[in-house]
Amino acid sequence: MARLIFMGTPEFAVPSLLALLRAGHEVALVVTQPDAPRGRGQKLQPPPVKIIAQEHGLAVIQPETLRSPEVVARLRSVAPEVIVVAAFGQILRRDVLEIPQHGCINVHASLLPRWRGAAPVSAAIAAGDATTGVTIMLMDEGLDSGPILAQRETPICPNDTAGTLTARLAELGAALLVETLPHWISGAIVPQPQDPTRVTLAPRLKKEQGLIDWSRSAVEIERHVRAMSPWPSAFTFWGDKLLKIHRAALGSALASAAQPGYVHVQAGQALVRCGEGWLQLLEVQPEGKRAMPIADFLRGHPRFAGAVLNTKPQTP
Repeated sequence: MARLIFMGTPEFAVPSLLALLRAGHEVALVVTQPDAPRGRGQKLQPPPVKIIAQEHGLAVIQPETLRSPEVVARLRSVAPEVIVVAAFGQILRRDVLEIPQHGCINVHASLLPRWRGAAPVSAAIAAGDATTGVTIMLMDEGLDSGPILAQRETPICPNDTAGTLTARLAELGAALLVETLPHWISGAIVPQPQDPTRVTLAPRLKKEQGLIDWSRSAVEIERHVRAMSPWPSAFTFWGDKLLKIHRAALGSALASAAQPGYVHVQAGQALVRCGEGWLQLLEVQPEGKRAMPIADFLRGHPRFAGAVLNTKPQTP
């Protein structure tokens, strides 16, 4: 079993940490991001990896950056055979990459070189990919550009959101990690370079990317809703109020020349005209309110019928 440092922060990283512990590896140190304000009260909350690490009595550090000589010295003092990284949130520089005897390996939520970057799951759903997967990669100084040690594929289901698919990939990545690690350390794996002609990028999501462009096709918007769930959430504007769309489906075709964004309500259903086709709204969240099924929303908002949804607030 290997003596290692584990670097990770969100829920995606938790299954990998637990799998390493179950497999009997010595996790000598856990490195995670600092506590961050969350929720309405903006109270400092520990990242998921820190919670799990403390529950298992592991040593934890939370540096603002790995550039500090003191932090690098702390990592070097552990004398790890390998550093395992899963959604840590920082690119590792050469002085860290060179610390472990067997390098730094990363659990990435895509089939590299497709979807390098911080938001590979959302990107795969939004693009309409039929499959995705996980990659165990030997890290270099680039962005997810290191050679591949192992990969495992999984289909993207029609109802997958970024949240459900990320959870599934987290478990898949953890299983592949513990299968791959001993073979890598023993020298049985020859790293395979990535094909630079197949690279696509998935930059970190920003809140404004949830905005729905109703001139796009219903197929694209339905994928967009799933790709933005649970964060930042797909949203539009009804009048001067923001309206989040949590769940949607492709709607039946209607004989109408209505403009994109027009809302047709019939028999407790709401369909929105898109650039091509109609989108059926299933669950929405009005500004300042809770999320609710569309039928509940329609009962409380009869004027929604015939409205036009927009990409920016409209003065009443």
